[in-house]
Amino acid sequence: MSKGKRKLVPETIAIDSDNPSSESLDNQMPECFVLSLSGCKKLSEGEAEVPQVVAPFPRRPRTKSRVSPKNAILQEKKIDSGAFEYHFQNLWRSFSEDKRTSFAYLDCLWFALYRKPHYKAKVITWIKKKQIFSKKFVFVPIVCWNHWSLLIFCHFGESLQSKTITPCMLLLDSLEMGNPRRLEPEIRKFAVDIYKAEGRPESKSSVYKIPLLVPKVPQQRNGEECGIYVLYFINLFMEDAPEDFSIEDYPYFMRKNWFTLQGLESFCQKLGSLRKKR
Repeated sequence: MSKGKRKLVPETIAIDSDNPSSESLDNQMPECFVLSLSGCKKLSEGEAEVPQVVAPFPRRPRTKSRVSPKNAILQEKKIDSGAFEYHFQNLWRSFSEDKRTSFAYLDCLWFALYRKPHYKAKVITWIKKKQIFSKKFVFVPIVCWNHWSLLIFCHFGESLQSKTITPCMLLLDSLEMGNPRRLEPEIRKFAVDIYKAEGRPESKSSVYKIPLLVPKVPQQRNGEECGIYVLYFINLFMEDAPEDFSIEDYPYFMRKNWFTLQGLESFCQKLGSLRKKR
């Protein structure tokens, strides 16, 4: 190799998502699976049927130049789910314990592995341990067709016949042109299986009637920002969601002017400062 040139290696490599290590799945959530947050590339019809699963690979050598925490996050457009999880955990710890008690979080692998028939039972077992019916809100970051969006279960512990607090689901997507409702059939099956695993009395038909709402949230500026937007949606929802969230006043604060670009930059700066404290 000539002097002055650095050898670059791919940041991610594809793995066979149909043949993971069964041993790792029997014992714990397999760390070898990392879902790409690299944005929204156009896939062929055949590719669109398979979740895009990738594994981390060594990156280029670190530069010696310093980057400010704010700029580091802003430049981190293509982050994998490991980075997403790291940022989320820092964000989660920044909220008070009282605030966190109203929320639960299912990490990015739950929904992706649930879509594979031979993992469904294990996924539902893992979720049952999270006791999500005791929480007011449950965040489920999902990735499909190489694009990230955020599913939120609201008041699943309440009766479906409640006249005051109605269980519902929110799907927040920063790329509406991708038609987020195409996920609806799988989301509804997911909800039915969760209710069934908890031994809830609600019938399948009644669970299927739980409203799935798709607010008109702000849209990403390019094909690489969906991961950051999902983190930001989580942050804003934890800050602003009323405890008595009801579909009667929907969409509440979740409008196109929900945040500004300046607010997004401030949020990235917050993530950077949280990372710096670690």
